[in-house]
Amino acid sequence: MAEYHVPVMLKECIEGLNIKPDGIYVDVTFGGGGHSKEILKHLSDGGKLFGFDQDVDAKANAEIIENRSFTFVQANFRYLKRYLKLHGVKQVDGILADLGISSHQIDEASRGFSTRGDAELDMRMDRSATKSAKTVVNEYEERELHKMLGIYGEIRNAKSVAAAIVSQRFSKPFQTTFDLIELLKKFAPRGKEFKYYAQVFQAIRIEVNEEMAVLEDFLSQSAEVLKPGGRLVVMSYHSLEDRMVKNYINKGKVFGDVEKDFFGNELKPFGAVNRKPVTANQQELTENSRSRSAKLRVAERIEDGTKQV
Repeated sequence: MAEYHVPVMLKECIEGLNIKPDGIYVDVTFGGGGHSKEILKHLSDGGKLFGFDQDVDAKANAEIIENRSFTFVQANFRYLKRYLKLHGVKQVDGILADLGISSHQIDEASRGFSTRGDAELDMRMDRSATKSAKTVVNEYEERELHKMLGIYGEIRNAKSVAAAIVSQRFSKPFQTTFDLIELLKKFAPRGKEFKYYAQVFQAIRIEVNEEMAVLEDFLSQSAEVLKPGGRLVVMSYHSLEDRMVKNYINKGKVFGDVEKDFFGNELKPFGAVNRKPVTANQQELTENSRSRSAKLRVAERIEDGTKQV
């Protein structure tokens, strides 16, 4: 049986967290538990780790971890603060986020994330959610599809594809992944078909799971729950995600310029630990294809939320 998910830049993530044995840590994207298991190795009996994941498959992985320091929370990490409070935790020493989709979710053909097998158009990370890929493709207005494909998928001919989707679904609504791919064949650049399909699927997945809104919610809450000196470690695989993380670390907000007080001090909760994103080394790039687009950013919570310019 293939491993659920090979953790990307495991060593670099652990180093970024700068783990204290008796500290409280959160892995907001538990998945296969690779990062969490490594964090637990660095904790003493006094330490705690909370693993968040909304996917029921991830919950099954969490159930086999026998460690008193570990607590699994089956929830979207946009509710980080709420669920930590339910567990009596106000502040933590470190937060790790490995954004995007796990290799398990891609490999599980029935989930509809993959372009390789035919399956129902689903793409829900939380399978109790009402909005699926089928909803997006069959019900969104043409202008919404155009915007989604252009921004989240970075598709150059997004307008034409959106129009074609709307035109086709009147007579034959899209049911499966192959239904959609059949239409996309007319628009994909020759020799780059599979990359093109992947970009379209990525755009739909981001929309279905509201990934950009979730990330913005999470980032603002991370500043509230991290102790001064605590570490935020975020790994992203998409330029939009990375830009949001970079902006939040450097400016204290996802969009716009950094605010300053009367004396010219920058009002932001984090200071960047690494000015440029960390990327995978050559060995990992060879062994794990998912690491190719990964960018890791590490930030430290500032004592009073301000930083001298």
